[in-house]
Amino acid sequence: MSDAGHVTLSCQFCDTLNDVTLARYEDHPKCGSCKKPFRLDRPIRVREDQFDKTVLEAGVPVLVDFYADWCGPCRTMSPTLDQIALDMAGKALVVKVDTDAAPTIGQRYGVRSIPYFAGFRNGELSGTLVGVQDPEALRGLVEPAGTGKTPS
Repeated sequence: MSDAGHVTLSCQFCDTLNDVTLARYEDHPKCGSCKKPFRLDRPIRVREDQFDKTVLEAGVPVLVDFYADWCGPCRTMSPTLDQIALDMAGKALVVKVDTDAAPTIGQRYGVRSIPYFAGFRNGELSGTLVGVQDPEALRGLVEPAGTGKTPS
């Protein structure tokens, strides 16, 4: 388990794994190798081989969007996820997992229909939602207890 506020992210430019402190996102963290910035205010794509390190070892709550590029409802949810990532930057991580490219992760969590949203806290699945959702329901998957809707 990572320390509180720390996540391990793969650089989207050079693929180097980096330890990033989410609480310092306003300092514009950069990759230790190529020096390009991490955009923590938007959903981050996570590959199958990065899932455990990025999601399960995160020191912050994580909202995972299981999606596919061909899925119309998944595309419909993109602006909502963008806004949640922006609103929760520094407090939670929003990641996207392509179910076509990461079938093992989808199978592990019983993803049978997309979009499928999963909340994780301290490496454990804390709740799921399926289908098009309102922003408050999605926030409820990662906000502290009592501040959002109850996850299913």
